[in-house]
Amino acid sequence: MAPTTGVDGATRVRPGIELLLVLGVSLGQSAVYSILSIIDKLTINTPLNQQTTSMNNSVVPDRPWLDLAYQVAGLVFPLVPALFALYLLQRTGDRSRIGLDVRRPRFDVGWGFGLAAAIGVPGLALYFAARAFGLNTNVSPANLAANWWTVPVLVGAAVMNGLLEEIVMIGFWFVRGRQLDWPVWVVLVSSAVVRGSYHLYQGFGGFIGNLVMGLVFGLAYLRFKRVGPLVVAHVILDLVAFIGYALLAPLVDWL
Repeated sequence: MAPTTGVDGATRVRPGIELLLVLGVSLGQSAVYSILSIIDKLTINTPLNQQTTSMNNSVVPDRPWLDLAYQVAGLVFPLVPALFALYLLQRTGDRSRIGLDVRRPRFDVGWGFGLAAAIGVPGLALYFAARAFGLNTNVSPANLAANWWTVPVLVGAAVMNGLLEEIVMIGFWFVRGRQLDWPVWVVLVSSAVVRGSYHLYQGFGGFIGNLVMGLVFGLAYLRFKRVGPLVVAHVILDLVAFIGYALLAPLVDWL
């Protein structure tokens, strides 16, 4: 049976412990390192908008087979906390509440594209504005060596990010937050703040953009009670960022 609020101390404590443990091995840990990263960037003599943040980097570009092994490991292990969160939800009978299934594929894909469009264009404008005002680093989101597996790995990274972030920061966070008797607005805002925090390594534009994204995604989840459209939207946004950058960066000088 799922734990209910207001029954006893143990029932209330367990969702809180689970939240801390899942965050501690995943995005909460990333938030701490991201805060340390922005402190580092702000305390050197180079302006923030003259620094570059590189993502999806090759590890051993001179040995493609070993580089691929590193990339696959980097896609698989971050999914373990998401699976852990799903396992904990399953144990308490809450797994079906988050709407991560294939029962409504058209709904999930349709709203996923809509949310991606609503977030993507303003988010790109915010990134360029923040960079122009010196509030963000230059983000280089795709830096893999050119191999036959480059695009599949970037696709895998987009899928991994979408599943990890939306399962943990929306599905798991909202279910356990409500079981702790947090007001809905506290659940919504706290989730968005954590999401923004683990993107601070990019700069303040990354924080604000992902904070807004977290609020929009949280409101969508409260409306639809489904994580599915959020995963789709997140994957689309990352696909455009990763593959679009890989294709355009060699051709233009404004990225």
